[in-house]
Amino acid sequence: MSEQSSAVQVKILDKEYQVNCPPSDQEALMKSAKYLDENMRKIKGRGNIHGAEKIAVMAALNITHDMLRKNRMINETRHVTAQQVKGIEDKLDSAIAASRQLEI
Repeated sequence: MSEQSSAVQVKILDKEYQVNCPPSDQEALMKSAKYLDENMRKIKGRGNIHGAEKIAVMAALNITHDMLRKNRMINETRHVTAQQVKGIEDKLDSAIAASRQLEI
C-alpha cells in the first residue's frame, strides 16, 4: 500500500515552497532543500551571478557535477574491489587445489 503524500514547506533562498511528499521521505526532502539553499547562498554570496533562476541553474550544475564525480569514484572503487576479490578467490582456489593434491 502506498503512503499518502502531504504538503511539506521548504525555504530556499528566502522563498517558501510547498512540496508534496510521503511522510517517509520528508526528512530527506528537508535535508535536500537545506543543501540546495546552502549551495545557492554560496553562489549568490560570490556576487558574480544575479537572479534566482541563474543561481538555481548554477547550483543544479554544481550539485549534478559533484554527484556524477562521486558516482564515477564509486564505480571505480567497485571495479578495483571486484579485481581484489577475484585475486583472493584465485589464491583460495589454488590453495584448495594444492591441498587436494596432497590428500591424493
